[in-house]
Order: sequence, then structure tokens, then C-alpha cells
Amino acid sequence: MRIISGSNRGRKLKTPPGDGIRPTGDKVKESIFNILQFDIEGRRVLDLFAGTGQLGIEALSRGAASVTFVDSSQEAITLVRENTALLQFAEPKPRIMIFASDAITYLQKTEKFDIILLDPPFASDLLVKCVRLITEKQKVEIGGLIVCEMDSSTLKTWAKDAYPGYTERSYSYGKTSLLVYTREE
Repeated sequence: MRIISGSNRGRKLKTPPGDGIRPTGDKVKESIFNILQFDIEGRRVLDLFAGTGQLGIEALSRGAASVTFVDSSQEAITLVRENTALLQFAEPKPRIMIFASDAITYLQKTEKFDIILLDPPFASDLLVKCVRLITEKQKVEIGGLIVCEMDSSTLKTWAKDAYPGYTERSYSYGKTSLLVYTREE
């Protein structure tokens, strides 16, 4: 697992032993950041269900002003701390915040972000709950983005246009799909 682009391009990240954490594959990660390429610079990013932290770290490498990493797993939090410690930035350094918390609890008490990255366990209902909470409580700024990673079979049953005030785009990459919501003005 490595950083694809930006100031830390090529830097290798620590990976988890076993299969308790499912890192995003390089093809899907590259696709996410191709979609976001003009929206990252200077933005505040939330990497919810951070796992290894690779999505938030990629955003930092590409110029995000800050990234908040959230995961309920202590193993994941340890990996995020180790992986963010590997980064080298020229001044000014971005803000990196790491929280051990479940996603719903964190979303209920946090401020707004410009970009929210969601990659929950595929077999859970957390994606639906989180997107509903983000959209109802307006946890993303106007013009901001919510990027959801899911099993492709879930995309077929996903409620289209269920979130008023947000436009939706979908992308599929084999067994993994992405939904990108943009908050309208």
C-alpha cells in the first residue's frame, strides 16, 4: 500500500495483519482521487472508518488543509498514528486529528467538512445511517462532497435521489462501487 500522488508520492504505508481491516484497493483509491482532484487543495477532510488512514493520507499528500481520521478500532487508530507519522510535509504542515470513536457518535457532535470519505464495513448498515445523518444535519459544506465506497451489489439496491439538496454520481469498479454526493447551494 502506497501513496499514489502529491508531496508524499510513493511513500509506503503500514498494512494491517490479517483481514480485520479492509484497505481500499489501489484502482479504487486512484479513481476516488481522480474524481476529487480539483476539490482537495486547502480543504478540510473527514476520513470516517479510517482503517489504515490511506484515504485521508492521500488527501493530505494532495494538499488538504486538514484531515480528521475516525475509527472505532484501536488497531486502526494505531495504524493511522503510525502511518501519519511517516509523512513529511513542507511548511505549513496540515492539521491531523485522530479520534477513536464510532462513526455515528462522532458525526452527531462534529462540525462541517468540505469532503467526507466513507468506507464502512461492507456487510453493515452504517453507510446508510451515516449518509442520512450527514445530509440531515448538513455536516458537509455547500459545494462539499461525500464519497461513499460500497460493495457493487449494494449499489443496485441503493435508494436513488434519497437525499434532497444533493446531486449523486455513481461509479463501479468490479466488486466495489463509489457514490459521490455533492451538496448543492
